[in-house]
Amino acid sequence: MVTLTSADSALKSVYLGVISDQLNTAVNPLLAAIKQTSADVWGKEVRRLARYGVNGGVGAGTEEGDLPASAGNNYEQFVTTLKNLYGTIEISDKAVRASENNVGAFVNLLNAEMDGLVRSSSFNFGRMLFGDGTGTLATVSAVSGTTVTVDGVKNIVEGMVVDFMDEGAAVSAAKGRRVTAVDRDKKTFTVSGGALTGVEAGCTVCVQGSYNLELTGLGAIFKSEGTIYGLDRATHKWLIPYMKASVGSITETAIQTAIDRLEETAGSRVNFIVCSWGVKRALQKLFGESKRNTEVMELAGGYRTISYNGIPVVADRFCPDGTMYLLNTDDFCLHQLCDWKWLEGDDGRVLKQVAGKPVYTATLVKYADLICTRPCGQAMLSGITEA
Repeated sequence: MVTLTSADSALKSVYLGVISDQLNTAVNPLLAAIKQTSADVWGKEVRRLARYGVNGGVGAGTEEGDLPASAGNNYEQFVTTLKNLYGTIEISDKAVRASENNVGAFVNLLNAEMDGLVRSSSFNFGRMLFGDGTGTLATVSAVSGTTVTVDGVKNIVEGMVVDFMDEGAAVSAAKGRRVTAVDRDKKTFTVSGGALTGVEAGCTVCVQGSYNLELTGLGAIFKSEGTIYGLDRATHKWLIPYMKASVGSITETAIQTAIDRLEETAGSRVNFIVCSWGVKRALQKLFGESKRNTEVMELAGGYRTISYNGIPVVADRFCPDGTMYLLNTDDFCLHQLCDWKWLEGDDGRVLKQVAGKPVYTATLVKYADLICTRPCGQAMLSGITEA
């Protein structure tokens, strides 16, 4: 017989390990290539020492002259706040009781909920890897009733709950709206509720309650101004990656120039390339025109992809259009307080009734943030003509 107790136990002992593994390796190939660790986590913060430059205690001299003066490694401390990542499932009391005498039906119910949680979490965490930490999904260009026209909809999908922001503050009459339809050709989406008021061109769309609370993704790392990890790029030039804009037609020269530049100036060896689908097609077209064989590689997590001179080239749905990132994943680390866990009440239960409703919820949580210890060892090509 199925009970809430047995369901609670199944979530903790059966599903947690499987879901945790899927979210850590199956979100996308880039996340699977990044190390995850609980090191350097202090309370609610990540404090990571980053080394830059070279040891200065080296020099040449005479047989009887003075030895080189000591000058150790250069270090700076990166500081970032652990981001709170949540995923929630919901099961109605009616569904539980309807399947209490049918274990198979209840297992199917839990499987469906877990699959939905993994799909939703994979979408959002994959998106965060390319974001700038603000949680911004798109910028509004026009509004008509409940239909919104934006600059791009690749970060938006049906079912999401979003807020509309105006200069960093949520528009009170447009909070917690659920996306009901997305037109990817027209770059529009429709939300639930009444006509949107207070939302106009220039406002931004953000995941509910997530403004400035998401992972420090590539969008935050690939900037030339401002601060990152508590340090100012103006006085720490090694925090600025190599960025080449307006590339146009992709060429092997453009790619190799970026790779060579990173090895020459930062001693960094690119081991992972991620780009938009259109850029990947343009690269494959280039290979075809040059009569070059397209090599296929298998990556961690079971992914298969093409390669450039032995470096995997992965297309990701969230990579900005016309963009290619050339990364050394050894410089990246997802620092976490712990791996995925269920939120437990004082009684140890993970399934909890929603106050005043015949519904039970369970919430998966992870406290983490992404750090790149050597931003100058990464590169980005943008403005690439897509195929």
